[in-house]
Amino acid sequence: MKYVKSIFGAGVVLSLLAACAPKQPKQELTLSGLNPEQFKSEVSGKPTDLYVLKNAAGMEVCITNFGGRIVSIMVPDKNGNMQDVVLGFENIEDYLPENNQTDFGASIGRYANRINQGKIVIEGAEIQLPQNNFGHCLHGGPNGWQYKVYDGSQPNDSTVVLTLNSPDGDENFPGNVTATVTYTLTSENAIDIDYKATTDKVTVINMTNHSYFNLSGNPRLPITDHTLYVNADYYTPVDDTYMTTGEIAPVAGTPMDFTTEKVVGTEIDNFDFEQVKFGNGYDHNWCLNTNGDESLLAAKFKSPVTGITLEVYTNEPGIQVYSGNFLDGTVTGKKGIIYNQRTGFCLETQKYPDTPNKSHLEGWGSAILEPGDTYSSRCVYKFGVEK
Repeated sequence: MKYVKSIFGAGVVLSLLAACAPKQPKQELTLSGLNPEQFKSEVSGKPTDLYVLKNAAGMEVCITNFGGRIVSIMVPDKNGNMQDVVLGFENIEDYLPENNQTDFGASIGRYANRINQGKIVIEGAEIQLPQNNFGHCLHGGPNGWQYKVYDGSQPNDSTVVLTLNSPDGDENFPGNVTATVTYTLTSENAIDIDYKATTDKVTVINMTNHSYFNLSGNPRLPITDHTLYVNADYYTPVDDTYMTTGEIAPVAGTPMDFTTEKVVGTEIDNFDFEQVKFGNGYDHNWCLNTNGDESLLAAKFKSPVTGITLEVYTNEPGIQVYSGNFLDGTVTGKKGIIYNQRTGFCLETQKYPDTPNKSHLEGWGSAILEPGDTYSSRCVYKFGVEK
């Protein structure tokens, strides 16, 4: 060794050893620039991961089993350039509630949207749920399914199946519930989301996806220049705590009328109209005209910058339109971009908010799931281009 050191020096020896060592493979990034290794972790004793879906058209969707969240969606714009059209984070740590309590891209449950004062009545017994939003239970409570780790499997390049076992008493909801969310990326550039759930006790279920879309591909830009069409003649007004009043009101002659495609920002700050004031913009449920027919267009969103379009199809009776009013510049997302007010837009297919307390009202339907029955909900986000 003394002879080796005298000729080469210790530094050269280390260099030679390093050169002889097997090279570690370079971590391949997704098309959206994500490093899958940044999503491999453990949360509450369960492993997290990133699932990458692709189709023959070149579209890519990245999903993490933490909260069943869509992390990125890459679609072509009018010039053929690929754009990431959803808000999110570049690693699992930023999704954890202690770091950022957001719903970006999440599979929401057990009950999406709000339940009045967190109270439900099941088989004559009143149950008190968590009150995490103006006294109401929002999105299943502070520990809703968006903060749980689903079990994930990927049977092929274009499908991921996420399964969650929610125990009896989870956030005080009754019943042991097994829920699945199946994401399928189709050859027509659509994300087909299929929700299923079963229970061993009577309970309530209302699942949705909470992706924040910005079809410009640049979340530095607000979505107020996007156009929106909603196939709905009625909506459900809210009070100043964002709770539905029980009324089903016509959109005609109001800022809520999107039966003809119009620019989102046209009346988004028309606070002379009480509902826009209460919502701080749009944060309301529209009553779809589609009557559960998945083949009928429920809503359409479009960016004038990229020409990218998003069409929504569903078997649900309602869709929550939320214009990112409470994004406030305190959250930094992918590529170090700060998410300011109205830089993301949500289109959440659903049962009407607070249905468990309003099912006796005409038009509200039911959110009850009984043992032996299967909850089934579908939402299709289909992307396209208009030049």
